[in-house]
Amino acid sequence: MRLGKFLLLLFLVFGAAFYWADSNVKQTPSSSAISIDDDASFFHRVYRVFALKKEINAKVSKVNYTRIKDIPLVLQQSIIAVEDNRFYHHYGFDIEGILRAMLVNLQRGEVEEGGSTITQQLVKNLFLTHERTWGRKLEEVILSIDMELRYSKEEILELYLNSIYFGSGATGIADAAKIYFDKPPSELNLAESTMLAGLPNAPSLYSPYVDFAAAKQRQAVVLSVLVKHGYIGPSTADEAKTARLRLAK
Repeated sequence: MRLGKFLLLLFLVFGAAFYWADSNVKQTPSSSAISIDDDASFFHRVYRVFALKKEINAKVSKVNYTRIKDIPLVLQQSIIAVEDNRFYHHYGFDIEGILRAMLVNLQRGEVEEGGSTITQQLVKNLFLTHERTWGRKLEEVILSIDMELRYSKEEILELYLNSIYFGSGATGIADAAKIYFDKPPSELNLAESTMLAGLPNAPSLYSPYVDFAAAKQRQAVVLSVLVKHGYIGPSTADEAKTARLRLAK
């Protein structure tokens, strides 16, 4: 409870400051006052902290919703390995991951890695825009911490897999398994699971219906990361790389 109150206080103090700073460009035509719509938006942000579960239930479709027990473990491991390998060791945001991503990006001279956790990605996909402001980023972090307080890691991963976009019109793992392989998630094998796990990073580029060669290259990256983190052995990864994939189309 104390942590929850601290979280709310943090949101109110810093969120208000960043909100007013970000809203300077949203003035009404006739004066320098902030519009009523902007005020309503801010208070909805505060309400969302209190009513996070209600807000999530309203956002996540229950059509074809797949429980975590019906999603192959290797698919869960694949998503964690490539999207947030410290998923079970942080509380919504990962300072170590952010610093590592900054270092990699500086070394390579371009943005190749992001510091967002699976929880942050889920919050962003459900509630936030892609605008780059301090207010939005702070809201993302606070909502991520709030989510970690209210949901287990398994529940967060389940929500993520049911709401992430996999490309080619597939939102959620049930759609993805059906559209790409014409089967339910529970029947996905290692080769299929690792191909799907590679898609959320850039679904419009890695969809096997858009560029099969790029999809295979991304699958190979997922398999190599699984080997790196000890989920599977090198020989198992090699078998999956060469396994024939039967696409639905």
